[in-house]
Amino acid sequence: MLPWKRAFRPLAALLLTAAALTVPAATATATAAADSAPSSGWNDFSCKPSTAHPRPVILVHGTLGNSVDNWLSLAPYLESRGYCVYSLDYGQLAGVPVFHGLGPITASAQQLSAYVDKVLAATGAAKADLVGHSQGGMMPRYYLKFLGGAARVNALVGLAPDNHGATLSGLTNLLPYFPGASDLIKATTPGLADQVPGSDFLTKLNAGGDTVPGVHYTVIATKYDEVATPWRSQYLSGSDVHNVLLQDLCPVDVSEHVVIGLFDRIAFHEVANALDPAHATATTCASALS
Repeated sequence: MLPWKRAFRPLAALLLTAAALTVPAATATATAAADSAPSSGWNDFSCKPSTAHPRPVILVHGTLGNSVDNWLSLAPYLESRGYCVYSLDYGQLAGVPVFHGLGPITASAQQLSAYVDKVLAATGAAKADLVGHSQGGMMPRYYLKFLGGAARVNALVGLAPDNHGATLSGLTNLLPYFPGASDLIKATTPGLADQVPGSDFLTKLNAGGDTVPGVHYTVIATKYDEVATPWRSQYLSGSDVHNVLLQDLCPVDVSEHVVIGLFDRIAFHEVANALDPAHATATTCASALS
């Protein structure tokens, strides 16, 4: 084995371990359900949006997640509040089941585009709202900016989105010290390579401004994030942007990158506010009980 390959092995292990922080602890139920959508409520293509909630909500999972395990809490939370809720799988690699979001992000955005069209056709709605976790909060921006998504989307809500890259608490800064490491990651898991700060993908995505007209953007971040770091890099700039720090809503909330998208009902309450700002209520620590 070449010396650089031996040196790269511990770094690769660190990167994959850190990336795995975006994966919810997969339950047997989630794994079994990953390839089959629930039959009612969530992913019910016979659902028709109500007057109160006229737009379907599409949930976009994070890196190494999937359409089920990332949303076992948030999907029912929104469905119980009267929304038609849907989720998709994207960024699949051949021979890698369940753990998605690893393919080229430009191709993932194409998958999102097709799925949004499918949901709009089924529901008869003119536009959808998107809620994404981690990569799922950032990737849709490519769809909005370059694939005509702004005409089909009302709002994008990101939970811990890596809008300007993910340093994995500084681990990606070590890549230049391991010759060939960046090329290996790009060749094997291009979706990870695209999220490294300074990548060609992120440079194109953020050139000329973070947002596009006509879409309402919300970013919900936690200062305890260990993946999309530094956490302030999650924020967007633009005239229709609402950047929220979870700890400003509830100082004792210690959710990190995974929990904010999986179980944090304080974050979920703020998602509901972003989806229906006309009926928003204050998000506080008590929102955990709502």
